[in-house]
Amino acid sequence: MRRLLEVCVEDTHGIAAAVNGGADRIELCAALDVGGLTPPPSLIRAAAVAPIAVHLLVRPRAGDFVYDAGERGLVEDDIRAAADAGLAGVVIGANKRDGTLDLDCLARWVDVARGHALSLTLHRAFDLTPDPLAALEQAVALGFDRILTSGGAPRAADAIDTLTSLVVAAVDRITLLVGSGVSPTTLPALLATGAREVHASCRVARTGTADATLRRFGFVAETSYATDQATVARLAAMLRDEAA
Repeated sequence: MRRLLEVCVEDTHGIAAAVNGGADRIELCAALDVGGLTPPPSLIRAAAVAPIAVHLLVRPRAGDFVYDAGERGLVEDDIRAAADAGLAGVVIGANKRDGTLDLDCLARWVDVARGHALSLTLHRAFDLTPDPLAALEQAVALGFDRILTSGGAPRAADAIDTLTSLVVAAVDRITLLVGSGVSPTTLPALLATGAREVHASCRVARTGTADATLRRFGFVAETSYATDQATVARLAAMLRDEAA
């Protein structure tokens, strides 16, 4: 069984590292330090020429996934922008105040995306739901292709039992894309859940490399992160070996 690696990136360096490292798909974001936000149109255009599938994370702001009418409109526009740029899919999600999926909101976005033949991933708004198995059934009914999930825990490696249950429940109806804390160390246990797709940032810290003047003005953080091509390549190789 072939396993797929999706790498989330936030700049052109990350796009190149994902492609050259052997990733199967890119999730295009900005601001990964807060879980990812919708990137600028210029980066979307740059990613559109990548030789692998690119899915756009559509998240208009940091924080929760409870959106007002204005924010819902922004998401619709960004879904259309992904299609206009020629991307392969979008990554979306929305909750109600009680943590359950906002089915009305999601149904509208799914209709927009399907009208443009985009692949659909339900993002980790899923991990905030009180009943993940019920939420999985709702995602199937809405028409999502996959669910990006850490099994309701901050890190996927801490939710092996839940992920295994979700994979069993998904059968061939929807794909579980396992993410959060995916590394060469955690990958074997995550694959043991039966998951066919994994999602990783493959970032490494670059401590103390920023110019002192830039740090003093607050234009860069003390520690920065970058997509590491070698880590992408290692995960990709492990997935190929697992499928052999």
